[in-house]
Amino acid sequence: MEIRSSEIPPRQPPGALPAPKAGHLAPGLRAAAGIIATYFALQFAVSTLFALAIAAMAFPDAGPGIEEAIRAMLAQPAMQALLAIFSLGVAAPLTLWLARRSWPVLWSLAQPPGFGFTPPRRPLFFALALAVGLAAPFLGAVLTQWLAQDHTVTQGIRQIGDNTPPGLRVPLVLVVVGVGPLAEELLFRGVLLSALMKRMHTGWAVAGSSLLFALVHLPGLAYQWYALPNLLLLALLLAGLRLRSGSIWPAVLAHGVNNLLATAAWFMAVNPPG
Repeated sequence: MEIRSSEIPPRQPPGALPAPKAGHLAPGLRAAAGIIATYFALQFAVSTLFALAIAAMAFPDAGPGIEEAIRAMLAQPAMQALLAIFSLGVAAPLTLWLARRSWPVLWSLAQPPGFGFTPPRRPLFFALALAVGLAAPFLGAVLTQWLAQDHTVTQGIRQIGDNTPPGLRVPLVLVVVGVGPLAEELLFRGVLLSALMKRMHTGWAVAGSSLLFALVHLPGLAYQWYALPNLLLLALLLAGLRLRSGSIWPAVLAHGVNNLLATAAWFMAVNPPG
């Protein structure tokens, strides 16, 4: 039988991967939920093991009273900060490595289903990201206080800042401002957003990924419902940066600046200038 030249697939360069269709590249919802759960489970596991190890060394004769020993240890000024540093410092790199290994083709694709580890369309998006990172905490604080009315707004992470000795503040800021935002942007504006956009309209995908982002941060806010709109606002702004810029880096920058202002507020509240 004669084979026409049009029926012969084009030759690929040696070692080149065939170009897959974008729809088939997107992570599944189970995979997206799995890697997000893995990230938070790793934080819990690392902090638990670290606390047990420190308690065992500090209280070698505690025996059955090990739980009380752990509580006493966690009450020390530096321990909550150390737990945050070690848990994020281990969980975030492992999660990044797992995502890169699971979806290597998606890493450098600009738009979903890609994760956007590529330069933005225009450098101007970095300036926009800086503006978003600076404005979001103030807008969110006004919104939260308005919704809270007479209720006291507490934040678990702020208590960590309150108890952080000066020597631990730099590493704490580095993980909260740099490591944490990078991992969370990959998970929520990379993996999860891509998985949702495969199955629904972009607007619904943005709303769904933003809502889950807000919900997983509520434990750090003592489950105060009036903090939810603040988190949603931040997540929506970050998703907009991600999609408009064709890169994840502006969202990482805005997220980091937002967290930087929060950490500065912790330390200034404890040691106000003057």
